[in-house]
Amino acid sequence: MRKALREFASDVTGVTLIEYGLIEYGLIAALIAVALAAILGTVGTNLNTLFTTVSQKV
Repeated sequence: MRKALREFASDVTGVTLIEYGLIEYGLIAALIAVALAAILGTVGTNLNTLFTTVSQKV
């Protein structure tokens, strides 16, 4: 059991994949967040204009 735990703890295969994967996924997530912020900002402005127009008509 101890031998298996030592081998598991010293196993570094896949570390590079995780490091590169996190960087790539982090960049993708950041780009998606920026795009969503821009889109939702525009939608929010349009909705505000719509509700203001409707409330003035009523």
